[in-house]
Amino acid sequence: MKVVKFGGTSMESSQSIRRIIDILQHKYSQGEKFIVVSSAMSGVTNLLTQLSEQAATGINFKDELKDLEKRHFTVIKDLIEVKYQNPVLTQIKIYINELEDLLQAVLNLRELSLQSKDFILSYGEKCSTFLLSQIAKQYFPNSLFVDTSTLIKTDDYFGNAKVDFPETEKRIQEFYTNNKDKILFATGFIASTKDNRITTLGRGGSDYTAAILAASIDADEIELWSDVDGMLTADPKIVKKAFPLAEVSYTEAMELSYFGAKVIYPPAMIPAISKKIPITLKNTFNVDFKGTQIKETVQKNSYPIKGISSIDHVSLVNVTGSGMIGKVGFSGKLFSLLARENINVILITQSSSEHSITFAIEPQDISKAQEVFNREFELEIETHKLNPLTVEENLSILAIVGENMKQTPGISGKFFHALGRNGINIHAIAQGSSEYNISVIIKNKNISKALNAVHDVFFIELTKTLHVFNVGTGNIGSTLFKQIEKQSKYLRENNDIEVKIVGISNSRKMFINEDGIDLENWKNILEESGEKVTLEKFTEKIKQLNLSNCVFIDNTASPETSKFYQQLFQSNVSVVTCNKIANSSSFDEYNLLRNTARKRGVDFFYETNVGAGLPIIRTLKDLMTSGDQIIKIEAILSGTISYIFNNFKGDATFHDVVKKAQELGFTEPDPRDDLSGKDFMRKMMILSRELGNPTEERDIKLGEILPESCIKAPTVEAFYEELKKSEDYFNQIKKQAENNNQVLRYIGKLENGEATVRLEMVDCNHPFYNLTGSDNIISFTTERYKSNPLVIKGPGAGAEVTAAGVFADLINVGAN
Repeated sequence: MKVVKFGGTSMESSQSIRRIIDILQHKYSQGEKFIVVSSAMSGVTNLLTQLSEQAATGINFKDELKDLEKRHFTVIKDLIEVKYQNPVLTQIKIYINELEDLLQAVLNLRELSLQSKDFILSYGEKCSTFLLSQIAKQYFPNSLFVDTSTLIKTDDYFGNAKVDFPETEKRIQEFYTNNKDKILFATGFIASTKDNRITTLGRGGSDYTAAILAASIDADEIELWSDVDGMLTADPKIVKKAFPLAEVSYTEAMELSYFGAKVIYPPAMIPAISKKIPITLKNTFNVDFKGTQIKETVQKNSYPIKGISSIDHVSLVNVTGSGMIGKVGFSGKLFSLLARENINVILITQSSSEHSITFAIEPQDISKAQEVFNREFELEIETHKLNPLTVEENLSILAIVGENMKQTPGISGKFFHALGRNGINIHAIAQGSSEYNISVIIKNKNISKALNAVHDVFFIELTKTLHVFNVGTGNIGSTLFKQIEKQSKYLRENNDIEVKIVGISNSRKMFINEDGIDLENWKNILEESGEKVTLEKFTEKIKQLNLSNCVFIDNTASPETSKFYQQLFQSNVSVVTCNKIANSSSFDEYNLLRNTARKRGVDFFYETNVGAGLPIIRTLKDLMTSGDQIIKIEAILSGTISYIFNNFKGDATFHDVVKKAQELGFTEPDPRDDLSGKDFMRKMMILSRELGNPTEERDIKLGEILPESCIKAPTVEAFYEELKKSEDYFNQIKKQAENNNQVLRYIGKLENGEATVRLEMVDCNHPFYNLTGSDNIISFTTERYKSNPLVIKGPGAGAEVTAAGVFADLINVGAN
């Protein structure tokens, strides 16, 4: 025997009710026995609530009531043969007329009591269940409509009545014994007092009805059919990667449902638990899916938690004062007072000093709580033994739940790290000694971000999503998009990382899509759908969206972009940049950015500032982190200068080599921008700062490559003329090197706290002797690499390698 309950979405329309009949026919053909419980049609209970409240303020309800009648009539005409329609239409009409009379009475009196409201709401279930029973009668002639208000007896706490279980079980058992040959179609949600006044069992009460019936007749199983695939790891409307759980224990289901998982009404668990009846959560619109089974014991799985739930709107009340310390029974008195006023306390936490108690309640109960507190503790407040209540509003509760938590160390650390890294402040924490649940209270505006961040951390078999906002769509930016698109599958399968480009901006337009931008078509999307942009507007949008695991990528050389890094860090957004302006400005600015990122728990990665795609900064950090001592760093960090001096040999003139480099695109339009050594010097300054030195640009000794006449030439053409005139100077230093079996190299050096960049001659024993092409190279001489320095060499410029360096930094954010 099963008790099968269908929710409001399952009863929504002719099409969905047809699905219910198909489900029941299949069960019947398999020899299953069942009792059916149904809710009101989707939206009807809300509508009846609205109409009753409107009537109490004098607003007419007749048009909406007519639409409600028409909705039921449409289903009758769609699903019941014409010859059987009249009795059904008549009964629905009787119900609607009774409902109209009740609403009219409310309108006349301008008064709506909880008792009247329950009576009005009961007609939603009466209409839908009677309708379903009559449709089913065409297929199951022994179908019988049951008004459960005649069977389930409660107290007179209208709106959320408490069940009298002994009396209810006796009535249900007697009725069931007398109708064993029938298929019962029972109304959910409604009951009655001992003197037959209609009550309701709270929103979600149809689940409760099904469980009460099942426990009373010792059913084998309860099936709750809705429009979701069972109990999920999180709310799928907020967490797109949420997935259904095959099974959960009674305890886990109770905790999840209490903290906002709406797939089951928490009180419905109690009758099922008392008789150890399994509950299966099924989807009317996905019949073949097995759903979730809730039972006493479940198999262990690899996940440390079962799910994440949230209660969206709560207020936090703080009780403080010295009068609480050591006072036996204070907490008991406080919460008894709240209970007496029917104020539901959702969460409680107390300091070990007994100086404060914090609890969460629903916002609508705040004024009542303040009133009862001020009344009962008036003397203590006047004598300053207790302080007036303080209230924090616009909060939510986030809870992680699972029986595995007790045996898994580090759960709290993971949980709080995920929240902290995403800039989510915790206002209160509660954890029971059973360790099935850790609950935190956070700002309501952060709930979506928090749910996604925590879900990514605990369900490690899923990919972690990085929400990326990219500024700059030139060579590096567009190349990066190609690389991400090409590697996306590999990253998901091997690194459990999904890179989702959600924002793109250039100097003219920006486009943002939370679901991700198609990287095959980003240019057209930006051009056709983008809006006019300012960096302020783009940055503000990033902060407003408040997505989890956010990364800002700066693929520009603009001094303006770096001005926004600080506020991005303060909003817990990581920054990856190939723009070296921020790190080569004042040391104070450089230090402020690093410290802010560290304090906010986010990443600031800029590997490409120094060596494009070469892992220079990362290697230096690894050496220092592992305790190695840096003795000396030597480097060639300009691809342009590297090419020029690698090719300035034999009969080649300096003029011709520079001219060739410009033709190949290795130099800026004015080659002096490269040959000045300024860009190289800034890279060395960044390296010096990474070593911990407060280096400013003025602290670096920069040796000139060019004679003063070349530097001061008024045009590029004049510059080349001066190069020809200075050929003797260049040939002289080249000849000197050749005579000593040496080569010319423009080398940056960090040693003994000093930084220099100058032209040097090195012999075959130097690691830079055999450098070719436009490669960059760096040599680390350390305590561990003293006799044989650690050398990194490779391309130091170009869109492909620079984009690859940015990409690597982005993946490191994901790894963190």
